[in-house]
Amino acid sequence: MIVSFCDALSSLVPEASFAAFYNDDDSLNRVIWETETAQPTDAEVNAEVIRLQAAYDALEYSRLRKAKYDLLNQDEMRYDDVKNSTTTWVDAIDAIKVAHPKP
Repeated sequence: MIVSFCDALSSLVPEASFAAFYNDDDSLNRVIWETETAQPTDAEVNAEVIRLQAAYDALEYSRLRKAKYDLLNQDEMRYDDVKNSTTTWVDAIDAIKVAHPKP
């Protein structure tokens, strides 16, 4: 995901109402501020874009892990491990955590 100018505006002033207009190449053309609250400066919005993008990027490992976890039939694996005295489920989870480590 790429954090947009509008995402940052919504983060900085959640109650704000505004309209964003884009060029044909999807670049932001202008924003019409429709709220009495003061509009953040471009510098404030750009800093928020950077902050939000860093927060999103920092959780990539979590999204990758979840996608892998979802492919496992974990209930079945845990049941089979109990019945067979094996560690298949734990081994699978450990392998995913090694493949996608938490920073």
